[in-house]
Order: sequence, then structure tokens, then C-alpha cells
Amino acid sequence: MQTGLEHEPKSGWELFAGTEHKAAIQKYGQDYVQFLSRCKTERETVAWLKEQAESAGFSPDLRGPQVMREVKGKSLLLARQGRRPLSEGFRLIGAHADTPRLDFKQHPLYEACDLALAKTHYYGGIRKYQWLSRPLALHGVVITTDGRRIDLSLGEKPEAPVFVIADLLPHLATKQNERKLSEAFEGEKLNVILGNRPAETEGSDVQEGGKGNNQLKKRILQILNQEYGLVEEDLFSAEVQVVPAGAARWVGLDKSLIGGYGQDDRICVFAAFQALMAEDSPEFTQVVIFWDKEEIGSEGATSAKSLFMEYTLQELIQSWEPGASLAQVFMNSRALSADVHGAIDPDYQDLHDQLNASKLGYGPVFCKFTGHRGKVGANDASAEYVAWLRSLLNSAGIPWQMAEIGKVDAGGGGTVAKHLAVYGLDIIDFGPGVLGMHSPFELSSAVDLYATVLAYREFLK
Repeated sequence: MQTGLEHEPKSGWELFAGTEHKAAIQKYGQDYVQFLSRCKTERETVAWLKEQAESAGFSPDLRGPQVMREVKGKSLLLARQGRRPLSEGFRLIGAHADTPRLDFKQHPLYEACDLALAKTHYYGGIRKYQWLSRPLALHGVVITTDGRRIDLSLGEKPEAPVFVIADLLPHLATKQNERKLSEAFEGEKLNVILGNRPAETEGSDVQEGGKGNNQLKKRILQILNQEYGLVEEDLFSAEVQVVPAGAARWVGLDKSLIGGYGQDDRICVFAAFQALMAEDSPEFTQVVIFWDKEEIGSEGATSAKSLFMEYTLQELIQSWEPGASLAQVFMNSRALSADVHGAIDPDYQDLHDQLNASKLGYGPVFCKFTGHRGKVGANDASAEYVAWLRSLLNSAGIPWQMAEIGKVDAGGGGTVAKHLAVYGLDIIDFGPGVLGMHSPFELSSAVDLYATVLAYREFLK
């Protein structure tokens, strides 16, 4: 924030030191911990959002003032009519509900070395070694040919069994230790252990002559059939995701940090939704979208590159302002690509340009451009738009940062921003920093969550 000739960032903890702010930080943090613990897949996230939105009066009927459009249970658009006509533009916040994980393959079940296992295919940019020797859960949905839907959430309750991918013992890891990190851990070896007991037959606990006869795999199928009425072929029309087991947690003696799976990008999902619920009398139409498939390049029918946003806006124009130009609506609009930023890690400071790095606790981060090595594949926000946003947040006393993800030649990444920029609207990446991005246990700051909600609220006003 500007305090003189020089720009001097201030800690959110200092700016929000009052009792009222402290209580709000704690409340948002606790609600967010519960949200993270419950919503570990894009389907679970969209289901939670839809339930909350319906309670707040949002309806699939696009003729009303508060509307929602769900896409295949994986993406969701919420819109609230503003006082100004839609032709004057809207305020849009877009976040993504998918996260890096392991997915069951189409033929997942097999057995080896007297263990029942499941083969996986990783989704998004993971560091494979982080998924070894840790408790895992299975979440997902199975659709049978008769139309039944079976929702799975296995391994979350304290008394429930969990799953695991075994790691190599150090005594036999000499050759692995000599390999490059990118080669030491193979995707085909991320196989989840499901059990160790052979199939049962009537009147007997264990199938006789089970070895070499798929009896351990059959035991897993017996359980799936007994519990859910499933057969192996049903797994062909299933989406089973392997995710870290257990709840999100407060981190630190001072309870200032939040740790949990999927904060990229569910912290922005949560903040954007809270902001939308709080600002219910806007000047401009509000549009908040939660997309799928961002982690694999925004491909597919439920992603930011799909046309469902455009189709929905066309229908809204027909309902709210017939005759308005879709092109005009887009060109007059302003948007935030609500995505997290890679905060500087104290153990890897050399990968960041210290002058252009974000820190936990200093508010959400503007990332003017994304992409990699020479801004390839980037959206680059205009100076005029950045100035408008600075003025907006400075006037409201909300802390913010401006940063890049790392040194120029160190790497980079992309978001949904470039897919919306094609419509000609103003857009910039803006979200809180996290440590351990894409890991099974990411870290965020509770004060950054609070500041992000306030910033999104100010934008949606």
C-alpha cells in the first residue's frame, strides 16, 4: 500500500489487529477448514456450492435476479442482477474447483505379491514422491448402466480404513538415489494398496487354492458388490479419485496458518463465494464461476475454454436485456482470475526474485502476467486496469501485493485468465499466496484468506 514516495507493503496482521477483525479472521478460517475437509473433488465442491446458493435464493430459472447454471456436476456459474443494465458490463470472478490428484485407471484392479492394488493415472502437476507412504482416501462417483449413482467417500472417518502407496525402503534405494528426481519416481508405480485377504466362499472365510487365481482382487470386488452392488465393469463408468485422507488443520502455535489438501484453488472458490453472498445489492451484475479442468490446461466441456459461460450469458441477455450485444457486454466487463500465487519459501528463496516475490500474511497477490520464460502463454493485464484495482483496494484499506511466481528462467505456469481475455474484457490474476502448491498439504495464511474475501467483496460491489 502507498504510504509515501516508496511502496511499503504492510502485514495484514498489523492492519487487522482490532478485535473485530480478529474474530472475523478466526471465523472465516474455521469455516474454511470445514469446507476444505468436506470438499476434496470438483463434484463435491460444486455440490456444496449449489446447496449453499439454493439456500440463498439462486435458481436455475434464468428469468430471476439470482441465477445459477450447473454443468455436468463439475462447474457452476452464479449470477446476480445489478442495478445497471447488463449491457454496461459485469464484474466476474472465476476460480477453479479441480485439484491435482490420482485417478483410477479404466482397468484399475489387479493383484501382485499377495496384495490387492489399484492402478492410477495422475491428474495435473504433482510431485510423485509426495504421494508415497501417506494415508489416502477414495472419493468419487460410479454410474451404473441402470442409471444408479453411487457416491464414494472411503477413508475419511476416524474409524475407517485408509489406503496407501508404498515407498521403497532406504536399504534398497541405492540406484533410485542416484537417479534424477524426475526419473526416480514413475507414474506407473503409483499403485494404491487395497487389501491383503483372499476372497471368501460360502461357509469359509478364505477361498481355498487362492494363490495365483486373482482371489485378492476378487475379495475387493466382493466388498464393492456387498456394500454398493457394483461389479467390475461398473468401474468403466466411474470417476474415482485418490486424495489425501483426513481433515484440514490449523497450523502453528499461534493458529495463523491453515494446512490442507486442494487449497489451489479452493481457497479462491471459498473466498469468492463468501464475497458473493455478502454483497447482495450490486451496482453491476455479478458473475462468479467455478470451473473444472484448469489443472490440465482447461480442456473439455466443463472448463474455462468451453462455451458454457458464453451460452449462459446469451440466455441472460435474452431474459434481462433483450437486444443487448454480447460483444458489448464482454467489452464493458471487468474480471478477476481468482487463483493462488506461489509465495516465497524460506528454504528455497534462491528461486525467487526477492523484489518481485509474495509473502504469506501480506494479503492477496496481483500477478500482472503469467506464462513462462518470456511470458509465453500469458495474459498480461493493462496498466489502466491495474491502476483501477489499486485505487479500489487502497481506498478500502485492504492489503495486497504485486508479484511474479519466480525467477524469469525458473519456470512458470498458467491460469484461466488467458481464456477469458479473448473476449476483450479486463482481467488479471488475483489470489492469496500458498506454500507447497500442488502438494497433498498446502499452507495458506488465515489473514490472507480474510483479506481476499474483503478484496473480492469490494470488487463485486
